[in-house]
Amino acid sequence: MTPSTISPSFAHVYEPATDAAAGTLLLLHGTGGNEHDLLPLGKAIAPGAGLLSPRGKVLEHGMPRFFRRLAEGIFDEEDLRRRAVELADFVRAAVEHYGFDAKRLTAVGYSNGANIASAMMLLQPGVLPGAVLFRAMVPLVPDPLPSLDARVLISNGRVDPIVSPQETERLAALLRRAGAAVDLKLQSAGHQLTNADLTAARDWLASTSR
Repeated sequence: MTPSTISPSFAHVYEPATDAAAGTLLLLHGTGGNEHDLLPLGKAIAPGAGLLSPRGKVLEHGMPRFFRRLAEGIFDEEDLRRRAVELADFVRAAVEHYGFDAKRLTAVGYSNGANIASAMMLLQPGVLPGAVLFRAMVPLVPDPLPSLDARVLISNGRVDPIVSPQETERLAALLRRAGAAVDLKLQSAGHQLTNADLTAARDWLASTSR
């Protein structure tokens, strides 16, 4: 379903929950992905959850992203700030349009999608009460930091050539300083997702829905 009635508009898929207790997942793809990429992942880690999956509007050599970067690991902060607000506005509009419970919304982002999720939490506190961040980096450090009431799972790879363990720790520390409750998992993996990531996410989501 890709209705044009939500403003600001993102091409997206929405599948309503079949289990209200499972809440809704905001699925945010990585560079080169689209609104369909993470649907199987969402169904695997939270059976019965609603799925809201937008496509990033920025194109990098034809590949969709959620914000621009200047080089690998170097973000265009001005664009990041603008895109984070735009995506947060879309999420608010989707809550009104589809009628799902905003308090039971969890972002699930991979790589670029994880980074825009972190940016949304830091710049638009209250929109995301929870997030699962796969292969995430520090998107930016706002001054002052917000006061977050959110739970976060970071699942990153120990041998990721893009995101070092030190960068992972820096992100966890930043979110904790902002008030988030952060669970950190370092997987024996690189930048690609593994079954261990899915298991960690499924267990974490199950524990937060109790």
